[in-house]
This record gives sequence, structure tokens and C-alpha cells, in this order.
Amino acid sequence: MENAAGDFTEKLNEWGKAKTPFFFLVDYQFQKPLAWKLEDVDPEEILYNLNGFANDLPVLRDELPEHIRFDKHPLAFDDYQPKFDCVLRHLNAGNSFLVNLSVPTPLDTNLTLEQIFRHSEAPYRLLVRNRFVCFSPEIFVRIQGNRIASFPMKGTIDASVPNAEQVILSDHKEAAEHATIVDLIRNDISIVAEKVWVERYRYIDRIQTSDKTLLQVSSEIAGLLPDTFDGQYGDLLEKLLPAGSITGAPKPRTLEVIQEAEQYNRGYYTGVMGYFDGENFESAVMIRFIEQQDNGLVFKSGGGITALSNAKSEYQEVIDKVYLPFSHAPHAVL
Repeated sequence: MENAAGDFTEKLNEWGKAKTPFFFLVDYQFQKPLAWKLEDVDPEEILYNLNGFANDLPVLRDELPEHIRFDKHPLAFDDYQPKFDCVLRHLNAGNSFLVNLSVPTPLDTNLTLEQIFRHSEAPYRLLVRNRFVCFSPEIFVRIQGNRIASFPMKGTIDASVPNAEQVILSDHKEAAEHATIVDLIRNDISIVAEKVWVERYRYIDRIQTSDKTLLQVSSEIAGLLPDTFDGQYGDLLEKLLPAGSITGAPKPRTLEVIQEAEQYNRGYYTGVMGYFDGENFESAVMIRFIEQQDNGLVFKSGGGITALSNAKSEYQEVIDKVYLPFSHAPHAVL
């Protein structure tokens, strides 16, 4: 099941040039990228629904339990603080302008990974059976014709906060963080595209969770691929990954800061999943991620840290992002 990075890149280049449809997964560190011709994806092993492009054939949806149990056991704040302080030291030393700090949160639930996959209301969903489920709201890159676009999400607030939209859009820390990511993504896209521009800047997406609505701030950055591109999707991913929205800027040094601060293996969390249908290429960042580990389920979540960040509010954001995107869960106990 595991392909070396070089083999993966060559396969995607070959299939893209030949217009052969494929599906792929890339882990955060690009150590275990996986790719299949579309016809070879086994639904007994992998189910996906990427913005309507799916192999999760309609089935009788698993009935949810009458009472859903979803208990999170977050890292204690006293254990989060040293990680935050480590990031802040690097920010203040000028080693980075923005660092995405993530942590694992153990979970107890009476739901299966497949039930979570089938009932999640998210545009990009993936189930790798007995390993993990992902229900992501974030596009990585979308390619239609010679146009490439990326849609980084940075900035989250509970919609129940009075004037939530105004609060998040006028927050100086959030504005600085978002501007940094847009600049980073614009630079990344310029590696593969000839002309790059910001199509939309800081617009609001609404995300429904099982117990609240979140507002998420996004932007759209677009570019034009050169005539010489010729379906080289493997090369493109190798140049663009890991995604800027889940690392930070400048990317190479920030990756080192993340490794020092996090002290755990992200695995496929914050990697990328996607497909090519023979004409269009679409991919998503694997955030909102629940993994089956030896000792139970773990939800991995994170947020962007800048020099203006407050440890308590960043800690709360990490916890808020541990949720199920069910808008109609029966008698949810959360």
C-alpha cells in the first residue's frame, strides 16, 4: 500500500499526462504518499466524497445511536503552555512569522469511524477503514483548465459571539495571521504558475458542528499554469507541499519549529487528499481528523500562532475544533 515519494511523483505525472483518472493521499511529511488509478480504489478499504466526487455509493445510512457520546479529553493547559511558549520564542527571535501548532486530543465516542464518515456534513470526507476519518472544510488546490486556485482558511470564531463576523474580521491578530498565509500561498502558487493574483480576500464560511456554528475566514488565490505543465501533478504536489495553511511562514524554518514544539507524529493529519477525473484536479487539506490508535481514538487539531497570540485563546481554539459536523444529531451528548 505504501509508495516511495519518487514513485508516487512519477505515477501522478504519468497518469496526469495520459489523462488517466486517479485518487491520492499524501501524509504531512511526504513519507508515505499513496496513489491509485480510480478504477483500483477498493471501497472496502477507502471511502471518499470530495465535493461530490465520490465512491461512497448510496447505502442505507447507519442509524446513529439515540444518544451520541462524544467526550473529549484535551491536553491540560499546563501541558499546552510549554508548546505555545516554544513557538513564541521562535517567533520573537524572528525564526518564523506564523506557526501552526497542533495537538492530539483523546476521544471517547459510541460512534464508529464509518458512522462519522457517512453522517459528517463537510465538503471533503475520507474514510480509511480502521485507520482514520477526515471531514475537512478546506480546499488545497483546484485546477480547471490552466487555472489553479487555493483557498486557505485562517481565523475561526463561534458564530454565537455578538457581532461575530465583525469581531473576527477586525481582530488585528487574526488579520495579521491571515495576511501572512495569503502571502505564503501566493508565493507557493507562483512556484508552479506564471501569473498569480488574489481573487477574494477574507470572506466568511459558515461551518455547522454538532453543538455550534463556527465562522471561518478564507481567501482565494489563483494563478495560470504554463503551457508546459502537461499534467505533471506529482511535480506540482512535491513543490507545494506541505500546505502553507497548516505549517506557517517562512515554511522551511517553520517546519523545524513545529517539530520541536509538537513532539508527536501528525501522520496523514494536515496532509492532502484529492483526485483527477481526467480533466479536473481537486484536493483538500486533511484537517478535522480522527485517528484510530492502539489505545483509542485521537482527534488532531491546531491553530496558527503569531507574536500577538494569547495562549489561553489559542488553547480554546484547539479544543473548539474538536467536533463532529452533524447538524441534526439526535439527542447529542457532547
